[in-house]
Amino acid sequence: MQRVGVFVCWCGSNIAGTVDVKAVAEALKSEPGVVFSTDYQYMCSQSGQDIIKQAIKEHGLTGIVICSCSPRMHEATFRKTAQAAGLNPYMVEIANIREQCSWVHKEMPVGTEKAIILGKAAVAKVNLNAPLTPGESPVTKRALVIGGGIAGIQTALDIADAGFPVDIVETKPTIGGKMAQLDKTFPTLDCAACILTPKMVDVGQNEKIRIFSYSEVEEVKGFVGNFTVRIKKKARFVKEDVCTGCGLCTEKCPQKKVPNEFNLNMDMRRAIYIPFAQAVPKVATIDPNYCNMLKNGKCGVCAKVCTAGAIDYKQKDEFIEEKYGAIVCATGYNPISMEKFDEFAYSQSKDVVTSLEFERLTNAAGPTGGQLLRPSDGKHPHTIVFVQCVGSRCSGAQKGKEYCSKICCMYTAKHAMLTRDKYPDTDVYVFYIDVRTPGKNFDEFYRRAVEEYGVHYIKGMVGKVAPEGEKLMVQASDLLANKQLHIEADLVVLAAAIEPDKSARPLATMLTASMDTNDFFTEAHPKLRPVESPTAGVFLSGACQGPKDIPETVSQAGAAASKVIGLLAKDKLVGNPCIAHSDEMMCNGCSSCEKVCPYGAITYIEKEFRMPGQGMVVRRVASVNEAVCQGCGACTVACPSGAMDLRGFANKQIMAEVDAICK
Repeated sequence: MQRVGVFVCWCGSNIAGTVDVKAVAEALKSEPGVVFSTDYQYMCSQSGQDIIKQAIKEHGLTGIVICSCSPRMHEATFRKTAQAAGLNPYMVEIANIREQCSWVHKEMPVGTEKAIILGKAAVAKVNLNAPLTPGESPVTKRALVIGGGIAGIQTALDIADAGFPVDIVETKPTIGGKMAQLDKTFPTLDCAACILTPKMVDVGQNEKIRIFSYSEVEEVKGFVGNFTVRIKKKARFVKEDVCTGCGLCTEKCPQKKVPNEFNLNMDMRRAIYIPFAQAVPKVATIDPNYCNMLKNGKCGVCAKVCTAGAIDYKQKDEFIEEKYGAIVCATGYNPISMEKFDEFAYSQSKDVVTSLEFERLTNAAGPTGGQLLRPSDGKHPHTIVFVQCVGSRCSGAQKGKEYCSKICCMYTAKHAMLTRDKYPDTDVYVFYIDVRTPGKNFDEFYRRAVEEYGVHYIKGMVGKVAPEGEKLMVQASDLLANKQLHIEADLVVLAAAIEPDKSARPLATMLTASMDTNDFFTEAHPKLRPVESPTAGVFLSGACQGPKDIPETVSQAGAAASKVIGLLAKDKLVGNPCIAHSDEMMCNGCSSCEKVCPYGAITYIEKEFRMPGQGMVVRRVASVNEAVCQGCGACTVACPSGAMDLRGFANKQIMAEVDAICK
């Protein structure tokens, strides 16, 4: 039997407000193995930790139970405390009486009773705990950044500046992401290209950075410090190391009727193309869906005009396998589809556009050369209506998203201000629910749009947009004036909600990373570990974790890079000793555990056993690679013979907890 000490934390009033902590400490004194029990206001404080250390030494404790907040918060804290006092850190159990008791129960008797039950379960488990020793594994000193937008670019540059090699995988033919499509940035109205292009060039010229453009991650295996990633380099039918980016092929290609996705299909490009002038890498790409040579073997103009001899119609997809110590997700975002919002006539009129399409219409490299012209007839619009929160903050999320997309208020103010500045004869209306301006100089920026540029901000929603001849009839409400409005608009701009890129979900599956219900990656802790995923070695950068503007994205990218650098700077990593192990005498070689293991930690070996009355017998049994196993426990559930168990969470320990609860 262990000598167990119990320490009940008040957590200020977080726990003590609805749990009688003294009653909990008193009740747990009588549990088997408990020789010491006490309570303290803040057990995680230095004074509280000193109480634990002193009790371990004075009472010869061999196990301790901390009744406090979530182990997610302070398990590491209390394990270090136990280790400092000479106790094995895995002889510590946490009973989460904050989140599971005080935060969900209002009545003190109910909260107290449940806290006592959770404490008893923890005591029962710690009585069966055994000291564990974590193993060590080497670290591959190379990082992978998935996504080449501003988040991925900044992350890669910071990692490379620390002296570590880093690879960027980007699905598009060039890095740059959404920022490359922008004209100006708020609140400073800096040219987006002027900010982004130098960073893109730095990435392209940095010796520590490799760019896998027009590529995607196919498979991820391994664990923190030792990931093995399979990357698919899609055939672009142009030799990257030969192409000079002169653009002659893109001028001579006879296939001119290809929708230009960089300009959101508002104009056409050639079948062979370079997305934009500042592209990195500056390499042409042939679209196999439109190239006549690849489809029917008739053309070959680009090969004829290419003086460098870079065109290769026989090029195939290439698969590269590389090892990495850390992975950063920077997959970004996309505006949501407007298909469900037919009340705004997006599918009925070319003159109803999204904010990103409006961004391209005002960009000097856009389809209209920077002139604000109606897509339908090329005329200058004199009345523009901006509609906020299209698809954002939707109750029930039947059509859109329940969350605020965060950037819409500011970029709409930017669009309105720039329109009035360049075209003073244009009337600009902005319909909004709330104007949210929480960033530095954001509110001042919004007020400039209203006070200096005369933008009409109207609190209310647009109910309907109806095309009538060359005009768009906008029906809306003015909630402050309490009246209905009917505006004849030339152009309507929808501030579409943003959502994670579609690649995020399959990528999260490969990485065994967590996602929320909106398919944003979930951070390990929203306050204490905002750039780490719950999966060790996987970090988050930019809008893949939630909506954010460029300054916030760059800040998070730097934070993610610092975490990666801290990991890669280590020669060895201490592993989790709570890993699976197989009882070879019980294993029947069925492969059930191997099939469910997400880390590929389980293999099967042929091994000789001396069996009673049979002599030496060769049997097929499971073998666990302890360096790869992450202790998820999936194998223990799948094993039909009960041969697979988890150190620190053995079946007998779990059942002991259940028995303690059911007493």
